[in-house]
Amino acid sequence: MANSVENNADIEEGRLTTAKGNISVRPSATVLKICPHNPTVSCASCRLNELCLPLALNKSEIHKLDAIVERNRPFTKGDHLYRQSDEFKSVYAVRSGSFKSYFLSDSGKGRVTGFYLPGEIIGMDGIASNKYANSTSALEHSSICDIPFSQLEKLSRELPSLQHHFFAIMGNEIAKDQQVHTLLSSYSAEERTASFLLGLSSRYARVSLSPTRFLLSMTRGDIGEYLGLTVETVSRIFTSLQKKGLISVDNREIELLDIKRLRDIFSRGE
Repeated sequence: MANSVENNADIEEGRLTTAKGNISVRPSATVLKICPHNPTVSCASCRLNELCLPLALNKSEIHKLDAIVERNRPFTKGDHLYRQSDEFKSVYAVRSGSFKSYFLSDSGKGRVTGFYLPGEIIGMDGIASNKYANSTSALEHSSICDIPFSQLEKLSRELPSLQHHFFAIMGNEIAKDQQVHTLLSSYSAEERTASFLLGLSSRYARVSLSPTRFLLSMTRGDIGEYLGLTVETVSRIFTSLQKKGLISVDNREIELLDIKRLRDIFSRGE
């Protein structure tokens, strides 16, 4: 993947920071269109094919995967990809933008269960019961690749490398869920927040964005629900980390000024 985002992505309203510096445009939501909304784009030409399912495939095999992928309309902020208990039909690869998943209890109480960035797979929570366990909605202007699961299963039997890679993605999701459970049960509020920021840093770096300066597409409330904290606690910790010189906060723009010290905070809970 190329180092310079501006050569490979369209940037809508907002501000992005790449490894080569700031890009300033109209102050609104940031959308990274690494793979454009053009429905004719193919897996072979997508800038995310080194991160997504095609990673495990050769050129001829990628064309077989491409034949089953559906590229639908773009999503605007708040649009749902699917809702909790909907019939499970597909898994989805994020092409641009970002999504959040959340769970609603019988009492109506909600909890954010995950955030998804370009190149990541959504919807695997529906495989076991044939119903989605969570709801998933767009955090900003976003697009996805719709991969019908019945066709993916059939193709995986033909292409063992694809099946192996999909199992690896499922395994990573299970490991991530276990890590989040440990984080919520054993770590302090500051340690949870440091871990969250470090995790975003590494994920933005995977799509050639700056690992130290980025926009948060999710709200403080979303972050709090995900980390088991109140919105006031999240804001207080951001302020505290800023006073300590570890981060700089400007509304939703975050700059990590001292990653080593953030890692030191997280490692206290290990």
